[in-house]
Amino acid sequence: MLIDTHCHFDFDAFESDRAQLLAAAAAHGVTRLINPAIDLETGARALRLAAHYDGIYATAGFHPNSTADYTPSLLAEIEAQAAQPKIVAIGEIGLDYHWDKSPKAQQWRAFEDQLALAARLGLPVIIHNREASEDVLSILSAWQPSLTPEQRERIGVLHSFSAPPEIAERALALGFYLGFTGPITYKKADDLREVAARVPLDRLLIETDAPFLTPQQHRGARNTPAYVRYVAERLAALHNIPYVEMATLTTRNAERLFNLPAE
Repeated sequence: MLIDTHCHFDFDAFESDRAQLLAAAAAHGVTRLINPAIDLETGARALRLAAHYDGIYATAGFHPNSTADYTPSLLAEIEAQAAQPKIVAIGEIGLDYHWDKSPKAQQWRAFEDQLALAARLGLPVIIHNREASEDVLSILSAWQPSLTPEQRERIGVLHSFSAPPEIAERALALGFYLGFTGPITYKKADDLREVAARVPLDRLLIETDAPFLTPQQHRGARNTPAYVRYVAERLAALHNIPYVEMATLTTRNAERLFNLPAE
């Protein structure tokens, strides 16, 4: 069985055929997915999906590109969503210096506030990092010592990892998991594959980030939860282990990090 640990299944791209896509995913062994929030509206939609489908879990939080109008008063609303059933993390949160959608100061403020909230609630975090590795690691390094030993065991994941090896090493040293998506299958992604091959097996997660980042096998089309198997297959090859073993390992990792019931 597989778990897609990052899929924006609430997005309009899936409005017409969600049930069919879940059935197709299950036929390929993908029985659960985590739907991350990027703001309050998507958080509410993710919660509705989680209430409707047994295999869907949700998160609460503000994506860095959604923080232009962020104020600390919104933390109470994030916390209210985080108190609902099937919420498994605060996320996706972090920094994004690629798009000019929110000032850096706003991104930092929202990131640090939400990290503090996650610590207070005892929830792991899903971290978005785009062209901001040094600042992301600086903030996480300052925050990590505030956590209890138990929280550090379930600290969070750097989602859709694409940074250099030294960033991976620093994140792993803090206790983070690394999530890999479709780009690990791309023809010119040798550097990313080198990083993934060095990640300890107990710190690997598989993701689609659907409807984005479609694996090479279907590149150019909409990504779907079923395609997370291609990420697992490539990781299995990189680590020289059978696909079934990689599927089992990444599922157990996801269950441990997000406190999911074992299957």
